[in-house]
Amino acid sequence: MTQLMGRPILEVSGELGGRPVLADLLAGVRTALVGLAVIVVPVLGLWVVTPNADDGATGATRLAAALWLLGHGAPVLRGRADAPLSVTPLLLGVLAVVRLYRAGAGLERRRGLRSRWGGPVALWSGYCAVAVAVAVHCAGAGLFRSRVLLDVLVVAVVAGLATAAGVRAVGPPLVDGRPARSLLDRLPSPCRPSGGAAAVRGAALAAGAGLVAAGGVLVAGAAVSAAVAGGGRGAAVLGAGPAAVAGLLLLAVVLLPNAVLWGAAYALGPGFAVGVGTAVWPGGAVLGPLPEFPLFALLPAEGAGGWRWAALLLPVLAGVVPAVLLGRAAAAGGGTPAPAPVDPAADPATDPAADHPGPWPSAATAVAALAAALLTGAGAAALGWLSGGALAAERMARLGPVPWWTGLAAAGWVALVAVPGALLVRYRALAAAPGGHWRSALTGRARRSALMVRARAYAAVLRLAGG
Repeated sequence: MTQLMGRPILEVSGELGGRPVLADLLAGVRTALVGLAVIVVPVLGLWVVTPNADDGATGATRLAAALWLLGHGAPVLRGRADAPLSVTPLLLGVLAVVRLYRAGAGLERRRGLRSRWGGPVALWSGYCAVAVAVAVHCAGAGLFRSRVLLDVLVVAVVAGLATAAGVRAVGPPLVDGRPARSLLDRLPSPCRPSGGAAAVRGAALAAGAGLVAAGGVLVAGAAVSAAVAGGGRGAAVLGAGPAAVAGLLLLAVVLLPNAVLWGAAYALGPGFAVGVGTAVWPGGAVLGPLPEFPLFALLPAEGAGGWRWAALLLPVLAGVVPAVLLGRAAAAGGGTPAPAPVDPAADPATDPAADHPGPWPSAATAVAALAAALLTGAGAAALGWLSGGALAAERMARLGPVPWWTGLAAAGWVALVAVPGALLVRYRALAAAPGGHWRSALTGRARRSALMVRARAYAAVLRLAGG
């Protein structure tokens, strides 16, 4: 009795040792409320220190609710004209997705302690319940207004995908008790990078990280240049008072990942837009009147590109690491054996090549590099779409990069560098291996030639004996 009284009521096991559904439901509510508190606390703090604030505490909480919805990609309306506002603050979005991902993974690890109807569904339901309350609170008259049904639907989709990803990440997907085969393992033998799915994913992540780093370098360089030059766009913000400056700086921080992705699109070549009829790319910049916002102060001056074409060197550097990773994986045979084919006639236990795949052929290495480039392009297109949106109606209805051009440019740059680079690294690794690939190939050819000679000699002996 003492042990039962000392345990939290939500952790008491049920009749079958299952975790109560209410515990998982409240876990989703807690996950949503923690993310909401990250936004509400600074917004209310700024409202407290702002003299002669136009709105009361309700207006401040509505602003926090709008930011929370925007962080999930849910668009809201702004002002009396109901201007669309759909630019997602990616820093808030990343925090929400990471928390949901970790919560889903934690529930999956406790599968043995979870009841039949609990787990991810209950977690998702609790999170969506908070989303409904937030959207309803932000639906009334005010500076920002939510569309309840659309916003809750978007939050539900994001929460479901993040939770499902966390659940799936705990254990590898299985097919008939064995790891599922990737698309690469289904290719014809000369073009198949055996066991190369993990290497391709790692190379794509490395390429994406390199492109993001390129965008960060451009943003940092623009910030240093603007600080050295002084004045210019955004200088008027400093005269709006400490509270307004602090609010704009906080907003700039949550939008900083968006700016980094815009910088990556700039380095790739297509660039981005800061309004209808505008363009910012290495070949030049066409700008119009812009709102007073710190990040807009980092945009290049209007005119021809000139030395800014040097930004195109950054994607070339970003493709070097994937080339090295894939080249080494090709020389090592992928590092991990490919899943055994589902063929009743084949016996993987007696096939040494299934357990110890040899180096990839040149065609398979090129296919792996192209696959990594395509994955990088798909990721760049998705992130380009997420980082843009609308800031208002009419002229500011288009901000950010064009997703498809950005994805194609990313795939093209990575393929341009990674394909020949991986082939070169593979060649050097195999050539440097002591008695490695070339000696094995020569030994195999010599053995085949000896067997052919013996077979022909035996056939000749049989003919002579029969004659």
